[in-house]
Amino acid sequence: MTDPLTQVIDLLRPRAVFSKGISGAGRWAVRYSEFGQPGFCAVIEGRCRLAVDGEAPAILEAGDFVLLPATPAFTMSGFEPAMPRHIDPKVAPAPTEEVRHGRQDGPPDVRLFGGYFVFDSPDASLLVSLLPAMIHIRGVARLSVLVRLVGEEASHQNVGRDLVLARLVEVLLIEALRAIQGKDAPSGLLRGLADTRVAVALRQIHADPQRPWTVAELAGAASMSRSAFFDRFTRMVGLRPMEYLLAWRMAVAKDLLRSKSIALDEVARRVGYGSASTFSTAFSRHVGQPPGQYSRAG
Repeated sequence: MTDPLTQVIDLLRPRAVFSKGISGAGRWAVRYSEFGQPGFCAVIEGRCRLAVDGEAPAILEAGDFVLLPATPAFTMSGFEPAMPRHIDPKVAPAPTEEVRHGRQDGPPDVRLFGGYFVFDSPDASLLVSLLPAMIHIRGVARLSVLVRLVGEEASHQNVGRDLVLARLVEVLLIEALRAIQGKDAPSGLLRGLADTRVAVALRQIHADPQRPWTVAELAGAASMSRSAFFDRFTRMVGLRPMEYLLAWRMAVAKDLLRSKSIALDEVARRVGYGSASTFSTAFSRHVGQPPGQYSRAG
């Protein structure tokens, strides 16, 4: 059976970049500027505060895992009042050892392991928009184990390091995303997949993007009336059914065009267009440049 979540992560092409140990003690606070790339952290021991812009503040405890698919600005701190020290991750040099905030001597109040990676997909912004802005998971030991493995692998130059890191990050993403898959997730792919009716339509779209789907056909697959399905899909996913279909087709088309080994008419056929010219018009309108130019830009 087609798994839309796995397909989305596969198209995102996550690649591990950087990870580090972090600790804090006493009076401390750090304010990170917006970064845009996906960031993560796992709390090894202790507690701290996390305030991500646009999200409700959270208290992180040992065993917690946080994933920010497009890391906005955020503040992390201890529990004593402190003026935040500003850090711009786009210009600050990457530390080579554990970062210590606040009091430098004595045992830390909190220890974390975190870092960031990048999505190599040219359509990352679209795909990330289907995910929650902040994913906070508590009590899933598998995620802490995976983060530790990423850190260990990243700190050595073993044979096959890049391949192992790529696979670990993919598994980390899938574990994190499926851990929050449910009706409590915000509008997006995860909430849509948690709804039994909407999930049927999503799987149909992902399994056969070249089919000339209509809202009525997708509603029939979901065993719903057209109007009820339209409202439910839009509420759960955050996009209207045909908007989601077009977005997914264009994401697949971009991936095919990047390979430079598939003829334009074959790309058009695989994403549901009867001719290369019809596809080119739709692609240009959606992406802002013709498919040939997009492929050459690579």
